[in-house]
Amino acid sequence: MNIFNKMDRVEFLRESNEASDYIEKLKLLENKASGDIKSKIEKEIKICTWGMLGEKNIAFELRNSGIPMYVLHDVNIEIEDLTAQIDYIVVTRKLNFIIECKNLIGDIEIDNNGNFLRKYTFKGKQIKEGIYSPITQNQRHLEVLKKVKKDSFNDNFLFKMGLDKTFDLFNKSIVVLSNPKTILNAKYAKKDVKDQVIRADQLIKHMKFHINQSKEFASSDKQMLSIANDFLNLHNQSKSSFEKRYQEFASAVGVDYAQDFGIDNITKDTSINKSANSAYLSNSGYNNFFDNAVEENLNDIEPKQELENKTIDMDKLRAELKEMRLKTSRKENIKPYFIFNDKQMDDLIDKYPKSKEALIKVSGFGEKKAEKYGEEILNILAKFDCN
Repeated sequence: MNIFNKMDRVEFLRESNEASDYIEKLKLLENKASGDIKSKIEKEIKICTWGMLGEKNIAFELRNSGIPMYVLHDVNIEIEDLTAQIDYIVVTRKLNFIIECKNLIGDIEIDNNGNFLRKYTFKGKQIKEGIYSPITQNQRHLEVLKKVKKDSFNDNFLFKMGLDKTFDLFNKSIVVLSNPKTILNAKYAKKDVKDQVIRADQLIKHMKFHINQSKEFASSDKQMLSIANDFLNLHNQSKSSFEKRYQEFASAVGVDYAQDFGIDNITKDTSINKSANSAYLSNSGYNNFFDNAVEENLNDIEPKQELENKTIDMDKLRAELKEMRLKTSRKENIKPYFIFNDKQMDDLIDKYPKSKEALIKVSGFGEKKAEKYGEEILNILAKFDCN
């Protein structure tokens, strides 16, 4: 390493407050909402809070890594019809790490074909479902980064060829499961898959291993900062997924989106050099914050994990409800969605009513529908109920 290099800390070149700003504005909007839209806003607040906690978990690990690095949080890149919303880009002396954060409830299993399966308990029933591969998701992020870099070379074919050969050597994909309670079972997964999916408490060890294994020359302070700034310049600050989502909620509530959201206040990019020893980042303080928030405030986002042997086949349940809906619609010569649409079916399964009185509280069901279709619907639910 160059003896003149003095960069020996973790520095956040971009630290986004978009999520927290979005949540605060949703809370204000929630006070103006009612009915079904109010419930949806409440759920959105919980989901976003949960995701934000996951990213804070990763930030904590990075700040306390002891590795000289530049960190960019929540980078939005758009080129042509391609987009990438990257949770973290970490620039070290030898490698760049593209990190996708997944704060999932439940345990994750990866089979030998690379399929991701999630197991969790919901209303006393153990559910096993496939989820979209976060490896595939993060690989698309890398492809967008690669395309942006190649396009910057214009017609220099030699540089483009060189990038094709070296891009994967310098840029590593990591999917981090940030929920400390999640158990990862990847014993049947292929080696290249195992190497990309880790728990948050393994992140720094994983990064150090790859940095030590790299045979590339270490970058100087100046080169590191230049690489980090190149990534930072790719960020499209005017495009916010939170902004788009808020607009949908605001329109549904009847609020002036442009005036209420305040686009200029969404993102705050700051260069922060917080000490790893500060009270804000203390290990015990962070863990208490994380556990208390999840246990006391977020237990409705997703069901708590419970070790129970009760199971429910969600696909069969949905299929039977859809079959009932179709047969009834044909009998009454009406459209199937007049009985209940797919969103109402999701709410039906989520609330799992056991009486007509409870069925009335499900989205789209009033007294007439509950009286007309309730008995058949409740019989189907009862057949799949493991309690």
